[in-house]
Amino acid sequence: MLLLSATRYGYFGDELYFLAAGRRPSFGYADQGPVLPLLARLMDTLVPGSYFVLRLPAVALTVTAIVLCALLAREFGGGRWAQVLAALGYATSPFLLLQGTMLTTNAVDTALWVIITWLVVRWVRTRDDWLLFAAALVTAIDMQVKWLIPFFWLAATASSLVFGPRELVRRPLLWLGGAIVVLATVPELLWQAHHDWPQLEMGRVIGAEQGILGGRLLFVPMSVSLAGFLGALLLLCGVWVLLVWESLRPYRFLGATLILLYLAFLITGGRIYYAAGMYGVLIAAGAVGVVATAERMRTDLRRALVAGIAVLTLGATAFVLYSTPWRSADEVRPPADDAEAAINIGVYGSFGWHELTDEVERVYNGLTPQERATAVILADTYWQASALDELGRDQLPPIYSPSRGFGYFGNPPDDAGVVIAVGGYEAFMHYQFEHVEPVGKVNTRIGFSGNTQDVTIWKCGGLKNSWSRVWPNLMHL
Repeated sequence: MLLLSATRYGYFGDELYFLAAGRRPSFGYADQGPVLPLLARLMDTLVPGSYFVLRLPAVALTVTAIVLCALLAREFGGGRWAQVLAALGYATSPFLLLQGTMLTTNAVDTALWVIITWLVVRWVRTRDDWLLFAAALVTAIDMQVKWLIPFFWLAATASSLVFGPRELVRRPLLWLGGAIVVLATVPELLWQAHHDWPQLEMGRVIGAEQGILGGRLLFVPMSVSLAGFLGALLLLCGVWVLLVWESLRPYRFLGATLILLYLAFLITGGRIYYAAGMYGVLIAAGAVGVVATAERMRTDLRRALVAGIAVLTLGATAFVLYSTPWRSADEVRPPADDAEAAINIGVYGSFGWHELTDEVERVYNGLTPQERATAVILADTYWQASALDELGRDQLPPIYSPSRGFGYFGNPPDDAGVVIAVGGYEAFMHYQFEHVEPVGKVNTRIGFSGNTQDVTIWKCGGLKNSWSRVWPNLMHL
């Protein structure tokens, strides 16, 4: 299913951005670490222009997370049925599964969290300190993807001090691994400090974006719903058995860890999927709890429970199949509103890039030879800039954008004779240029608003204000 889905539609906007960032290697970026850009560059070097090959690392990591969810159930003492149920719970979550159809920071980050929690659970059972060291090394990699994993370690540390095992925070190899994490993160921290910490500003931007999905009021219910029909049941059951069951007492701190993460991301305005990396271990515990409960029931009640789980599993599987991008582009309808577009961003953010590139190339080719010699492109969003950078790289002049991480790649030169502005506000065009003329329009049937829909292309000339002076105020996350 993942391999099929990875062949569908086209590049997602963020994938195009990773490709653009990979062509501009750096120790840090405004909104992420260097791992995804480097990985995107590697896959594109192996098979240039293949979004299917680009996505294979995300597919492999997601399958690994499903297998580890079953292995987590085994660590908790679950037998074959508990392991199967745990794997089904993870694999029938449309979010946990289908995020692996694209190369995104969240797909990689979630899978790395599952690996880390599996190593921690194995340490609790075996007390092999090298497992903690390995978890720290995976953490060092994850810190180059997103800065979410420290929340896990802070919450897990606090929970283990309350519920045990308290020796977790006293293991020398864990602290040695932590030192490696810090050293590996220093280059990225220096980059962030040199650029006034845009990662921190990203937190405020993300908090404001959450309002479209219900804000803090619906944060926890929507976060749980990401686990899917079966996964959500197992997730809630997992929290219960970890906190209450005596047989799982050594792992009690993990149930409290999820609760602390929910509180932390709720307070800080995080996105509803920020704690999804913990879902593997909770679903596994829930599967063990359900199977153990069924085994202790009377025969008639056990049959009823098994039937209910079977129906739920079939329903969850059907919903995943429905959510899989099996429809052709002609059958995908436009979003009804911004909320639907945001929820299905993976679909709508994968359309319209070739049409956008074709229209910009048409405008550029319509310039005189003298104009083309000094022309540059200014894109309103980093998705637009990244699409043009990937799909029109050999046909178009240098591309700039003040949006998100693309703004840190540099500003346009003051000696540019013509600026082809893709989108943006007309008021700013007249503020910045003496001559502003609409010369093109992009409005694809399906796409993402402001990126490939209702986008005006402007031909601008006669620079009024130096880009070096305007750019810092123009840049936005």
